[in-house]
This record gives sequence, C-alpha cells and structure tokens, in this order.
Amino acid sequence: MEERVQIVVPGDEPMQIAGSPHLDKLQPYGDVVLYDTRPASLEEKIARVQDADLIMNTRGAVTWGEAEFCHLPNLKMITTCSIGTDMFDLEAAKTHGIVICNQPGRTAPVVAEHIFGLMFAVAKRAAYFTAAMKKGGWPRMDNAMLQGKTLGIIGMGNTGAEMARLARAIGMEVIAWTFHPSLERGEKLGVRFVEWDALLETADVISLHVALTEETKGMIGKAELDKMKTGALLLNGARGAIVDTDALADALHRGHIGGAGIDVYEEEPTPSDHPLFACEQVVLTPHCADMTPEGVDLLNSGAVENVIAFLEGRTQNAVV
Repeated sequence: MEERVQIVVPGDEPMQIAGSPHLDKLQPYGDVVLYDTRPASLEEKIARVQDADLIMNTRGAVTWGEAEFCHLPNLKMITTCSIGTDMFDLEAAKTHGIVICNQPGRTAPVVAEHIFGLMFAVAKRAAYFTAAMKKGGWPRMDNAMLQGKTLGIIGMGNTGAEMARLARAIGMEVIAWTFHPSLERGEKLGVRFVEWDALLETADVISLHVALTEETKGMIGKAELDKMKTGALLLNGARGAIVDTDALADALHRGHIGGAGIDVYEEEPTPSDHPLFACEQVVLTPHCADMTPEGVDLLNSGAVENVIAFLEGRTQNAVV
C-alpha cells in the first residue's frame, strides 16, 4: 500500500487552522498532524516535523532555517498562513530544495481596513483621550482632520493599493513611493508616484506596506523621521524592523511626529518595557490586522490550496 503524505501543522498557537473545515479537503491527499502549542525548543520543533513531507506554518513565531532544514530530509514544501515570509531563511530553503509558498495579496482588504482604522484612531487621539478620561481628565487638545490631507504610501502592492482606495474614498490625496513606480499603475490606482524625500516631506500621514528585506530593514530611521512634517502621523502594518523603534519613540516624545499607529513589532509578543509603551500619542495592536473571521478563513483556505496545488504538481505562490 502506498504510504500517505504527512502534512504537519507544527505550532497552531494561538489557534488559527485547528477546526477549520478547509482541512477536510486534504483528506484524499494525506494525513494531517496538528500541534496546538508552540514548540518549546529547537529539538521539539524538529521532532514534530521529523517525518513531514509538507508543513503548514500557521504562526510566524515558528521559524525555519538551516538549523531545522538539515535535520529534515523528507521535507519538500512549506506553506505559510500569511503573506509575509520573514519567518523563513529562504536561501537555506533553496539550498535544501524546499519549496516555500505564501499567499500574496490574499487578505489585502482585511489588512488595509485595519490600518485605515488605526489612521483614524491616531488622528482622533482615541487611545489618549480614553486613557485620560478614565483617570478623571477632560483634556482639551485638537485632533486631526483627514479629509483633504495627503496620505503617503510606501509600497504599492496589494495592501498599499487597497489602502489608497480607502483613503481616496474619504477625499484624501494619495502619493506613493515604490521600488518600481509605473505611471500606468499610478493612474489606475489614482495615486501619484513621487521621489522618496518628496513623500517624507509632503505627506500628512505615512503608511508602510513594504515587505521586510535587507533593503527595507530600518528604512524609516531618525533621518527619515526628521524629514517628515511636524505633526505627521506614521502607520506601520508591514513589519516592525522596517522602522527604528527607538528613533520613532524619540520623535514622538519630542512632538515632531504627531502620532503613530503600529500593528507590527521587532519582538513579538512585545516585552513589557517596549519603548512605544511610554509614548502618549500611539495606538498599538498586537499584529492582528488580518485577524477577523473573514481574514482567518481566507488564510486557512489559501494554505490548504497551496498544499493541494503542490501535491497535484502545479505549485502556486512559490517564493523559492
């Protein structure tokens, strides 16, 4: 009898795909083994997937690189339950012949809606006013009007494009910077591509939507923050390492940056002494932009579809 393919979910905590009806679609293809806790050590992580042919990595906190791949001779493919691939050493995967698949753009409307909401929360000082009132205060401080203001988007992929659509719907002007600007794409999306410094100096709100690479790591540091308009707002729904957190905290404390809405962090979960916790004009969410029932279902179905496509010999969404 032909041996069935083993598909392993190595650490589904917090729960994402456990109990999903989409897992039933894999029954004709192989056996699914699901672990509902994160592995406590490298050794435990390797042991869980020792016999795996495919991995469904539902949590970015479970990372994969040379230290794991060299012990997994049977492993052929890993699919994410996400758009980002920064939980993988892609070069190591390539060296070992392991296919890595993600889900580009799948939850763009869900993520963009969350960042759009953060923009309003920051502009209206929602967290600051709430905290002050709970302490018995009644603060008198202007908030920011967004209609008629300029949104600068850094990274015009699927989520950036959706963010532009939402901003235009409330009457914001949208400018953008990307590594590969296209006049045709700009016209289609109703945005104007500008040079890097022009975006930093012009935008009333800057929203980050680039992938984390060596090129984008730390791309918003002290110099870039200082170029931003006094009182401008910064939104980050991309990856924490794209922004120098200490520099951002300093710019907020100085009052140069008017506020920040952040969903992603260099260390997740965040430590209790995170620099942004001491800043008043911030709205912080725990990397949950796509955590709606709709978003989770989209990612679960996408991961299953990637597995089936690979097993049927028509690999899709491969990054290596």
